[in-house]
Amino acid sequence: MVASGPGSLLSHYSAGWLLGLIPTRPNPIHVTTPLPRRRRGSIRNHHSRTLIEADRGFAEGIPVTAVARTALDLAAVLRFRNLRRLIRRSEELRVFDLTDFRSVLSRNQGHRGAASLSRALAIYEPPRLTRSEFEREFVALAEQMGLPAFATNFSAAGYELDVYWPELRFGVELDVYATHGAVEPFEEDRRRDEDLKLAGVELTRVTAYRFEREPRKVMERVGRLLGQRREQLGAGVW
Repeated sequence: MVASGPGSLLSHYSAGWLLGLIPTRPNPIHVTTPLPRRRRGSIRNHHSRTLIEADRGFAEGIPVTAVARTALDLAAVLRFRNLRRLIRRSEELRVFDLTDFRSVLSRNQGHRGAASLSRALAIYEPPRLTRSEFEREFVALAEQMGLPAFATNFSAAGYELDVYWPELRFGVELDVYATHGAVEPFEEDRRRDEDLKLAGVELTRVTAYRFEREPRKVMERVGRLLGQRREQLGAGVW
């Protein structure tokens, strides 16, 4: 870092590896500097005038670009699925902060990685719909598209299901979730799904995120699942 001058930070692949966001140790070493510098030996220098104090961090005592800034820089070069994996890894490490990501994007709209990172973060944005609005819109579209008659807030196997087809023993849970879900509700949902399956109830989950972006496609898939379930019961499979 001394060779790259004052204010320089380990960045890009090097920061991603040191922060635990990517698995492979990179070569050459990537460094971002406040002033333009030529590549020296095994060091690849990047130059940025937009770095602020919030973009700086430390890992193992070494100055590095902070998680959100590292993700932005890597978004310009990573395949989209690998970028999504990097963000999931930051969640696992409990270093993901949506506010930090929003901030770095707002300050770097011209960055080559901005569009890709913004798209990868879309799933973390709070849904437009409240839970009650989500339920109303789902029910209205289901009726509009001619899905078989169903019940809402129906009790099955000791659980209340948002949408349920009693004759098919098939339900839909409408999920509205926060960016940081608590562990206990997550585990409880998995236990609930297992209990319902053991009771002969098939269940699918629809998130507000998916429904807002592709409502008709979501409903078409629910219709296909209902048809598949009808065939299973007709064949004596449940």
